Amino acid sequence: MVRQTCDAFEIRILKGVVSADHIHILVSAPPEMAPSEIMRRIKGRTASKLFEEFPALKKRYWGRHFWARGYFCATVGELSEEMIKQYLEHHFEPDPAAEFRVEP
Repeated sequence: MVRQTCDAFEIRILKGVVSADHIHILVSAPPEMAPSEIMRRIKGRTASKLFEEFPALKKRYWGRHFWARGYFCATVGELSEEMIKQYLEHHFEPDPAAEFRVEP
């Protein structure tokens, strides 16, 4: 769903990892799209689709948000793209065949 959302808004995932309780993604987005807008679209669209596909989740999270309210963002201007890729590669078990994977 994250991939589909990014594709729909011309956001390209360069690298990413999904863990049990958080997601790390390195993206390339149109310059006019603010990081807050990217996160709003990813979180909003994925939550809506999950609630639609799994109605029990909507009952479980009624009155609360599916995603945490915050997020961390750093731009490649602040860190180099290579530094971010190295962080993602060393933060989890590396899998060179996958640019975006789900951690067991």
